[in-house]
Amino acid sequence: MTTSSDPVLAPGTVIKGKWKRSSYVIQRLLGRGANGTVYLVKEAQADRQFALKMGKNTLDLQSEINVLTTLQSQGTQSALQQNGHPSFLFEVDDVSLRSGGEIPFYVMRYVKGDPLHRFVALKGAEWYGVAGTGILNRLADLHQAGWVFGDLKPQNILVNAYGEAELIDYGGVSLAGRSVKQFTEWYDRGFWNAGSRNADSQYDLFAFALLTIHILEGESLKVAAGRLPQLRNTAELTIIIRRSRVLRPYAEWLVGAVRGEYPDTRVAARAWSRLASAHVRQSSVKRGNPRWLGYAFTLSLLLLAGALWIALR
Repeated sequence: MTTSSDPVLAPGTVIKGKWKRSSYVIQRLLGRGANGTVYLVKEAQADRQFALKMGKNTLDLQSEINVLTTLQSQGTQSALQQNGHPSFLFEVDDVSLRSGGEIPFYVMRYVKGDPLHRFVALKGAEWYGVAGTGILNRLADLHQAGWVFGDLKPQNILVNAYGEAELIDYGGVSLAGRSVKQFTEWYDRGFWNAGSRNADSQYDLFAFALLTIHILEGESLKVAAGRLPQLRNTAELTIIIRRSRVLRPYAEWLVGAVRGEYPDTRVAARAWSRLASAHVRQSSVKRGNPRWLGYAFTLSLLLLAGALWIALR
């Protein structure tokens, strides 16, 4: 079933499931994608918040639900559950329209935070490291389950005040080995003549590296992206990375990612975490920041690493 339009629902609108009869009150729009709209919602009879995605097409949304169901069944995120509820998929249902017809939706965990680029603007570049660790661990879970995220971009990532990251739109997820379903040009391996659009772990790691360059060294990437297609390549990206002062703490990792040298995402996540921890310690010393700030940052990294270790025991 495909709807004829995709209106944005106003805050206060109540979404009531046709089959399970659960009610959710829309609080605000989180984002719109090619195959649906994501809202921040609150349970009508409680204070718990979730992310609710309404799909334009039943088949497209069912594909996302299959991915989330698979991740849920893996059990790898048990350490990251909140209030005893699943980390990924909470509920699936349909909502009846006043004009007739139905729209499918699913409800998933919501991280109270900001899109990645806004988080960095508010907290500072030093905090990109801990957010990056969370993103890479999320990608590692996805890859372990046999999927590739594909359309990794700031709008699809929410980060809370402690640097915990959540992927919020799985519309571009593809089965490993297939073609990538959705992508954003600047983060796309094919756009930079760095490889195919085949869905593999290196594709997501490349996208994360370009995401990092874009957020921390945006102007240089903009210039490189504006060159003729035949001039866009990994050598150009490596030059940007090596010359950038703000990218220097992650340079070794970024070069490896754009060259496709990390076949294992867990290994890549651990390598990133080590660099991020070292960077915040150095920054605290150089700037004379209060010692507790460095401890708090490092603790955030350790909590993420500890949760991952517990989940994988």
